[in-house]
Amino acid sequence: MTSGEIVRAEILVSGRVQGVGFRRFARNAAERLGIDSNPINLRDGKVFVIAEGRREAVELYINELRKGPMFAHVEDVDVTLREALGNVYDSYSYK
Repeated sequence: MTSGEIVRAEILVSGRVQGVGFRRFARNAAERLGIDSNPINLRDGKVFVIAEGRREAVELYINELRKGPMFAHVEDVDVTLREALGNVYDSYSYK
């Protein structure tokens, strides 16, 4: 993968990330960086995020997610990079 290409990141964020505005934080960060993002709360308390955009912007986005909003406590961020599919809303791939 080269630096200017469009990539897809499937990101699993764990810690205190529900009930603290994490999804809103993730959507705002994505908008600021010009990428598409779909953060989803999971039943186990984690947040699964699908993001697509220029590789550099996605990497910055992942760094933002590692910080999280003020009341969050991010313990782990697991990232899988894949080929972009063009739609972060149509292909929920976390199992």
